[in-house]
Amino acid sequence: MNQYPHRIQHKTMKMKMASTIIVLVINIFTSMKVAVAVPPIPTTLDGPFEPVTRRFDSSLRKGSDDLPMTNPRLRKNVTSNFPEQIALAISSPTSMWISWVTGDAQIGLNVTPVDPASVKSEVWYGKESGKYTSVAKGDSLVYNQFYPFEGLWNYTSGIIHHVKLKGLEPGIRYYYKCGDSSIPAMSQEHVFETFPRPSPNNYPSRIAVIGDLGLTSNSSTTIDHLTYNDPSMIVMVGDLTYANQYLTTGGKGASCYSCAFPDAPIRETYQPRWDAWGRFMEPLTSKIPMMVIEGNHEIEPQVDGITFKSYLTRFAVPAEESGSKSNLYYSFDAGGIHFIMLGAYADYNSTGAQFAWLKQDLQSLDRSVTPWLVAAWHPPWYNSYASHYQEFECMRFEMEALLYQYGVDIVFYGHVHAYERMNRVYNYTLDKCGPVYIIVGDGGNIEKVDVDHADDSGKCPSPGDNIPEIGPVCHSNFSSGPAKGNFCWSKQPEWSAFRESSFGHGILEVVNSTYALWTWHRNQDSYKEDAVGDQIYIVRQPELCLKDSKSQLPTHQTSSFSAAPSRLSLLAWN
Repeated sequence: MNQYPHRIQHKTMKMKMASTIIVLVINIFTSMKVAVAVPPIPTTLDGPFEPVTRRFDSSLRKGSDDLPMTNPRLRKNVTSNFPEQIALAISSPTSMWISWVTGDAQIGLNVTPVDPASVKSEVWYGKESGKYTSVAKGDSLVYNQFYPFEGLWNYTSGIIHHVKLKGLEPGIRYYYKCGDSSIPAMSQEHVFETFPRPSPNNYPSRIAVIGDLGLTSNSSTTIDHLTYNDPSMIVMVGDLTYANQYLTTGGKGASCYSCAFPDAPIRETYQPRWDAWGRFMEPLTSKIPMMVIEGNHEIEPQVDGITFKSYLTRFAVPAEESGSKSNLYYSFDAGGIHFIMLGAYADYNSTGAQFAWLKQDLQSLDRSVTPWLVAAWHPPWYNSYASHYQEFECMRFEMEALLYQYGVDIVFYGHVHAYERMNRVYNYTLDKCGPVYIIVGDGGNIEKVDVDHADDSGKCPSPGDNIPEIGPVCHSNFSSGPAKGNFCWSKQPEWSAFRESSFGHGILEVVNSTYALWTWHRNQDSYKEDAVGDQIYIVRQPELCLKDSKSQLPTHQTSSFSAAPSRLSLLAWN
């Protein structure tokens, strides 16, 4: 149950009124083309900003334990084959995925997968409550997480259903039930609203961005605070359940897996945490779409090189709809925003399938229809924390120029359990046409908040630290600029505008084709009315930055590197 039932309606009305006022004011100033005073909320046009650090508040705890499986938000509350873990995902502007789980998962030394065809996949839906004028049918499947090691438990899932609703009208509210009408076992009625048709004048009201969420008490605070802020969509930038912080037999999760379980024969997981997470998120995901991308905690290796089994089975994403041949990367439109979800744990090499798909996707964009271009993936390229510092330099070397060339406006990622917003940057150089990179890996997971910065005395990682679990290593010293010849800066880098070690979430409100309001909300501010941790208008300048987007790139170069292999050969590129 939400912590703020008496405040949600009032808060929603205030937000909608504020958004309307913002739209009117900015559109008036834009059409009049007159100089205006700097507003109380800064804009990226005011940057680059002097770096600011807000240190960890020592009165707060750095983390909390996972919620137990008996917690009311995690335990199963339906019987037999009734649907649970209901979740929406965008398929296209006129179609929506609805996913759910039926039946009971099995875990133990000997488990037998159920027949996924034993329960049908149906969605009844229509434009009026209780009046379902259409029925859609879809697919059902199960997955296994098997560990052929002595004493380790195996898992086989309940039946996972995916149904695509097609031919939906943009900007319309739909009521639906899902399940199997022949049993009968249908869910209660839920409702969702489709996004407006892609257009430079149409945008979702509020987009929540979270990463590295987990299932702790802090995670609960994050989701309660996010729910209070009334988003119309969630972008989840990886590391969802942290089921791989457990042994297969369950018990207590560890904040450091290798420390707690040094003798484990493989990185084990307790798969029922996935089911618990689906229940935890259902109050939100049954009514607004959640668009996910994989993180390292979703790898979950099995023997024979099997990876990402739970992630790939549980989530429906518009991979095929966007021309991708892998559910590890895809794209979609949400009104006038085009989102690119990249797979950092799939082959990102410039000669590979993902790069070819990305290039084609960017080339096919019509920025007169979807002016905003937002990218998201899990591990950061720009990050001044000691944790995961320069971990994915290889990916940056391969893909950064292409994203810059096509004018990506904003990049969201997680992995680092803290918050950081960058000045506009390209290749470690301040650049007014570079994307605004934002780290939001502060969802509240069991591994606790990151507090050390790479520029803190004695905290600069060694080149042997921060090795990616999949992919090569490209650690490097800077070859120019204030940190020339060094692996780390001696102070907060100039490309880092603001950083703080706190848990929270972000809200993106796109106002029109050039202005978007980004707000970061800290968990400790949940009970403070209108309090924000960080806020800025991100302003596009297409007349400056897109005029030569398909021809010229800056030539500055600030680092040199030599690649090294990944530490997990079994997870090498396929």
